[in-house]
Amino acid sequence: MIAPPETTRVTSRRVSCDGASDIPGGAALGHPRVFLEIDEHGYVDCGYCDRRFVLIGGPADGADQGHLPDIASGASL
Repeated sequence: MIAPPETTRVTSRRVSCDGASDIPGGAALGHPRVFLEIDEHGYVDCGYCDRRFVLIGGPADGADQGHLPDIASGASL
């Protein structure tokens, strides 16, 4: 497995991703805004841009992200 392209640590289980929120004036460069829910694994991956959101203090916080499987919102292992 390879690490996700970008990992963002968050404090809330519900997050949104548009793929361009950190690019100044980059709204046209992103993707449709999606809302993702972090489950008991402690992280979730955006289905559009593969950005990973890790819950601070959750089970995946501090783990080697390259060894965790991809988990899209709503998916289960």
